[in-house]
Amino acid sequence: LFNAASGKDIVVLALPLAEIQDAYNAIGPELRPGAVVLDTSPLKVPSLAWAAKHLGKDVHMVGITPIVNPAYLFDGLDDTLHAKADLFDKGSMLLMPGASCVKEAIELAADFAGLVGATPHFFDPAEHDSLIALTEGLPSLLGLASFYMSSRTTGWIDAQRLTNPAFGRLTRSLYDTHPDDLRDLWLHNRENLVRHTNDLITMLQSLRELVAHNDSDAVEAALGEASDAYNTWINRRSRGKWDDEKGEQPDQSVGNMLVSGLMGGFLSKRLQGGKNGNN
Repeated sequence: LFNAASGKDIVVLALPLAEIQDAYNAIGPELRPGAVVLDTSPLKVPSLAWAAKHLGKDVHMVGITPIVNPAYLFDGLDDTLHAKADLFDKGSMLLMPGASCVKEAIELAADFAGLVGATPHFFDPAEHDSLIALTEGLPSLLGLASFYMSSRTTGWIDAQRLTNPAFGRLTRSLYDTHPDDLRDLWLHNRENLVRHTNDLITMLQSLRELVAHNDSDAVEAALGEASDAYNTWINRRSRGKWDDEKGEQPDQSVGNMLVSGLMGGFLSKRLQGGKNGNN
């Protein structure tokens, strides 16, 4: 860390989350005045606080979150062995500068994004961490829960022989992410993660009831609505075009979507009971 950071104009931190705070403490005295640190750690609120604590007043930190080329959206191979020259083409780079960051450092971060093929966008750190809890924290938490439950069932000895990509993709974070990093990703962002987890529990309970009651029509309605929404998302993600969706999403939690009618009036009636009040 000392040799990598000492005297450099630009330092890119691409380290496990559990090591970021110690890294700032270690390299802070080694950075020259005017140096710019580009921090890729998944949580920006704590990393901005660590940078403010350990970096000198003449060193500037910009939090960056790279969003990959949609061509690599499903492979999950982000180690150096599978490095790709076009990994960020058609992607974006979210920029979150520190409070004391000078204009030139921010411009440098934007130029850096362009050099690797990404389009720079400015983002609020608190909003970023809330969304990261939804798109990174929640999937890894669900993967842990699924594997924990599966590995403790009486049929696991046989079930593990039947594992295919669906199970592998769901639980992959346990393979390619150190437990300390998952712990920090969850606990440093716990309020956001707990909120999204509550919404997920509500959704799972609702879907469980539909399956338990063999409600084919309601299950089909839920799958149809979700499939349409998924296709809309994946098309926008592939094109990198988002402006046309402004104002479309209602301000409500995911957990209330089913019963609020967002997934269809028919489905909400099924969940809330028919005219006779049957639950």
